[in-house]
Amino acid sequence: MEYELILRLGVFLGLFGLFAALEAVAPRRTRRQPRGQRWFTNLSIVVLDTLTLRALAVFLPFLAIGAAVDAWRMGWGLFNALDWPLWVEVVLAILILDFAIWAQHLVTHKVPILWRFHRVHHADRDFDVTTALRFHPVEILVSMMLKIGLVYVIGPQAIAVLLFEVILNGTAMFNHSNLKLPLWFDRILRLVLVTPDMHRVHHSIHRHEHDSNYGFALSVWDRLFGTYRPKPEAGHEDMTVGLQWQDDKPSRLGWALMLPFRK
Repeated sequence: MEYELILRLGVFLGLFGLFAALEAVAPRRTRRQPRGQRWFTNLSIVVLDTLTLRALAVFLPFLAIGAAVDAWRMGWGLFNALDWPLWVEVVLAILILDFAIWAQHLVTHKVPILWRFHRVHHADRDFDVTTALRFHPVEILVSMMLKIGLVYVIGPQAIAVLLFEVILNGTAMFNHSNLKLPLWFDRILRLVLVTPDMHRVHHSIHRHEHDSNYGFALSVWDRLFGTYRPKPEAGHEDMTVGLQWQDDKPSRLGWALMLPFRK
């Protein structure tokens, strides 16, 4: 789609700046580590993720949005076989894709080889807007390939995939931000969207807590499948974020990238 990259980058930078500013003004928790090295590592990882996807595009020309265009041209996928209104397609496609991301997230916690890569995300000792960007390039690569496959199966319009990716990136930065929301507002908002307080539970060092609240955008899937946990046992101020065995090493770029290959 024309201007797709500019639109996505503009929204990303705008929301990143917004949430970074808001969490600086109204932080939920005191930081365990200084921003400097952590932010350098987390932002470097997202640059590597982007380069990985660009490399994938060399061998597999159609990424998610391109796959939607290709599926439309070929007449492949469920929605391309149906004559439904565009808005119905868009809503259903976003719901299906969001559920798929929820299910994929759950699987990365249950399958040992996938958890080795996903724990790079969980190793962050602090929880802020940059944590949303901290995913190992291999995990990003696998996630994109699964997304492309699903796009060919359901055949959504390209605009639906674009909207979903913008929503997913925006809500991920929001619910990872170290932002203190009024409790009454959080209770209402989490009926639909995953809030920072809801997702922070997922970053607890305790297994029974980080195996919950898998959603990135919509909160409904955790409620439907019994993986919803309203709050951490120790409270948000006193809970420990990260992994039980870690020290300050996760803030180092090389260490984070090599983590999946360590025992």
